[in-house]
Amino acid sequence: MAILKAGTRLRSAVCSTEVMVVAAPKEDIELTCGGVPAIELGSEPPAGVEISADAQNGTQIGKRYVNESGDLEILCTKPGEGSLGVAGALLSVKGAKPLPSSD
Repeated sequence: MAILKAGTRLRSAVCSTEVMVVAAPKEDIELTCGGVPAIELGSEPPAGVEISADAQNGTQIGKRYVNESGDLEILCTKPGEGSLGVAGALLSVKGAKPLPSSD
């Protein structure tokens, strides 16, 4: 586990996904991709790891992913096969803010 900071770049150890932290809580968290902890961008992935069967929804380039409480926001900079998650819960795609009505 680590304290994530805005601007930190990480990548998946099991697929081609690369992400950047946009906002993060102040406590230790472990970001996963494909069910395996994400690693620093320049790091080599550990041998023998595979995508978890319950984390194969994939990531989409340019999309922002958030946790349920909304205090973690991750930007996908390179898509891949694994899903992003924290503490066993998958992150969801952040929706667009609704525009105010013009009435």
